[in-house]
Amino acid sequence: MNKDKIVLVDDHVLLRCGLATLVINLGYEIMYECSNGKELTEKVDKHNAPDLVLMDINMPVMDGYETTTWLSKNYPLVNVLALSMYDDENAIIRMIRNGAKGYILKDCSPQELGKAINAVLTNGFHYSEKVTGKVIHSIREMDKDDSTTKQVLNLNEKEIEFLKYAATEMTYKEIALQMHLSPRTIDGYRDQLFEKLKLKSRVGLVLFAIKQGIIQIT
Repeated sequence: MNKDKIVLVDDHVLLRCGLATLVINLGYEIMYECSNGKELTEKVDKHNAPDLVLMDINMPVMDGYETTTWLSKNYPLVNVLALSMYDDENAIIRMIRNGAKGYILKDCSPQELGKAINAVLTNGFHYSEKVTGKVIHSIREMDKDDSTTKQVLNLNEKEIEFLKYAATEMTYKEIALQMHLSPRTIDGYRDQLFEKLKLKSRVGLVLFAIKQGIIQIT
């Protein structure tokens, strides 16, 4: 039985070595390790591509954001699981938009990591409860009685435009400038959407927009 092939991309050598041992113990094959995204672009082979890349975000030369975008365009069948210290909304949103199929924090347990890798390889996605809080639960609740369709139909053009901007790196103030509206009005759109969609975070809005096809993952 062939083992799934995994590549590690992280600039911290000690952490990477420990991670390699853990991944092997979980039953996977480590193809090779890279210190940054540039090194990965030079090593990856279209005739023998990995099944999954465990991707750090903050790296020199070529960071995880840029590398994930590059993989999405050039190797769309290679799954990216972000493994990061960052749990802020902007980092999560940006990695999702750039094509990451999962996001997990570096302080996770070995069991959590194994579960995340398996979920990405098996189901094509994994976003831990620790990262998204109650967002996933809320989105699952939306599926009942076709409620998501009704909610999308109830969104006006400005709310849909706001959702698209919310999935970028812009701050709410920058979104207000882009939409030629006051920051207070933008806050109003955000709060209305939280209430309409029964969500509590910007990450939740982005996941909802992706799920409904309002925005496309590159």
